[in-house]
Amino acid sequence: MTAGLRVLGVAGPKKAIKASSSSTTSTGKSARYYPADDVPRPKHSRAKKHNPPRVRPSLVPGTVCILLSGRFRGKRVVCLKSLESGLLLVTGPYKVNGVPLRRVNQAYVIGTSTRIDVSGVDVSYIDDSYFARSSSEVEGGEEEFFEKDAARAAIVSDKRRADQKKVDASILKVVDATPLMKNYLGSKFSLGKYDKPHKMVF
Repeated sequence: MTAGLRVLGVAGPKKAIKASSSSTTSTGKSARYYPADDVPRPKHSRAKKHNPPRVRPSLVPGTVCILLSGRFRGKRVVCLKSLESGLLLVTGPYKVNGVPLRRVNQAYVIGTSTRIDVSGVDVSYIDDSYFARSSSEVEGGEEEFFEKDAARAAIVSDKRRADQKKVDASILKVVDATPLMKNYLGSKFSLGKYDKPHKMVF
């Protein structure tokens, strides 16, 4: 019965019987099917698995920092806390050097060894949504954009002004109690021709 049975790739009558029996029995697996059209598959995304950014150990609340970028570059500010986005919440204080409450990227900040006590400053209510722009602050259409010759001055809300005064009042108590701290925060950082930043101790 198995003498005339020929299976490709199988030699000998015993192997032929085993191959024929295994081909008739069901393995329980479905047959392979390849669709004619490409079926789009969702790409693996890690957007929901992002860990919060790490903040450098030197940038703790109360650290006096030097800004390296932006309109306030070169000025010394006080770090109040790190936000959920990884940005730092800093202030001048505004009355000392004109730097208001703002967020800065830690990549453009030098943390110095000078620290002041900011435990009495309440900034628990300030987060990333605090700096979100309202719909009224968004620029108009294309025509309005080209009609403007001069830049429009920034509009600061009354709440922002009140919060700035509240935070500065708490910090100024510590600044005034520390000798030369007010002059230090008011001075601007700069480099001369023969200065070597890599050998400086901040």
